[in-house]
Amino acid sequence: MTSITSGKFHSNITSKIKCGGNRLFAASILISLLICTGHCNAQQRTLLALSKTDHTLAMVDPVSLKVMARVPVGSDPHEVIASTDGKTAYVSIYGGGSLHEINVIDLVAKKPLYNIDTRPFLGPHGLSFVGGKLWFTVEGSKCVGRYDPATKKIDWCMGTGQDRTHMIYVTQDEKSVYTTNVSSGTVSILTDTLPAPGPMGPPGFQPRRQWKQTLVHVSTGSEGFDVWPDGKQLWTASADDGSIAVIDLDIMKVAATIDAKVMGANRLQFTPDGKMVLVSSLRNGDMCVFDVASHKDIKKINMGHGGAGILVEPNGLRAFIGCTPDNYVAVIDLKTLEVINHIDVGGGPDGLAWAVRN
Repeated sequence: MTSITSGKFHSNITSKIKCGGNRLFAASILISLLICTGHCNAQQRTLLALSKTDHTLAMVDPVSLKVMARVPVGSDPHEVIASTDGKTAYVSIYGGGSLHEINVIDLVAKKPLYNIDTRPFLGPHGLSFVGGKLWFTVEGSKCVGRYDPATKKIDWCMGTGQDRTHMIYVTQDEKSVYTTNVSSGTVSILTDTLPAPGPMGPPGFQPRRQWKQTLVHVSTGSEGFDVWPDGKQLWTASADDGSIAVIDLDIMKVAATIDAKVMGANRLQFTPDGKMVLVSSLRNGDMCVFDVASHKDIKKINMGHGGAGILVEPNGLRAFIGCTPDNYVAVIDLKTLEVINHIDVGGGPDGLAWAVRN
């Protein structure tokens, strides 16, 4: 069968048009093919943004920057993540480490589905969705948990023993979990140590499975972090002293400390090409942009009075920042490094995420 995207097939259709066949029919086929070639494989991407003040999740068209829907959520929403298929969102209801709820949102019907009661784990905050499961930190209980949407149960947890276990990153193979412990000034590297397959034991035998924690000491107040696109480094910024710690994930140690002077640092994210890193500050409203290779600052972009959640487009063209005190999401052009627009998603915007549907 000839591919509809092949040049030969398009050429044959064009020849029929020129030869005086059924011009209208052939032309309509050609137009349909051209449209399909450009759009059939396109993804529907939605920007998700939380409003702490309005207690809503806004669904935003990233092209028009218009809010398409607002869905009610719990009393203190902080972070949001979408499922891999882009049909479901999860919102952590934090309460400074005292609450115990994660809201589940139907993004297709644009309505709440149900709430996950995380008790006895208190203060859910950081979220990640990997391997068909929701991974989350629980700050009040000093641990990390995992929720299975298929069984509607929390099927795994591990304590960190650290104060304010806050943000989370899970590798795609689900073998490593990274989390910042803000008040302890540490990064927890949790590693699945399941042994390699060996000789079979007696019937029902299962090899011992154990997760190992490695603590890397960084500055207190280190909260926002990201993993470099190649997975070799983790960068985290400290709100207390404004420094950035660069952790070598192969040896699990700090490889460099950058005197970045980003006081009040809140979130940190790499651009998709790994060349720049963005750090928001809740204290002065600056977005600080650094060159990853040289560790030097490129520019400070003032966005208002405070910047929190950061979300970069996969094509690296724009970044979205939840400016909590200013009640808008700032849109930054990453080529010019200028603020080019604002989005009203409700009061006190913070957590941001992408929902992608094929």
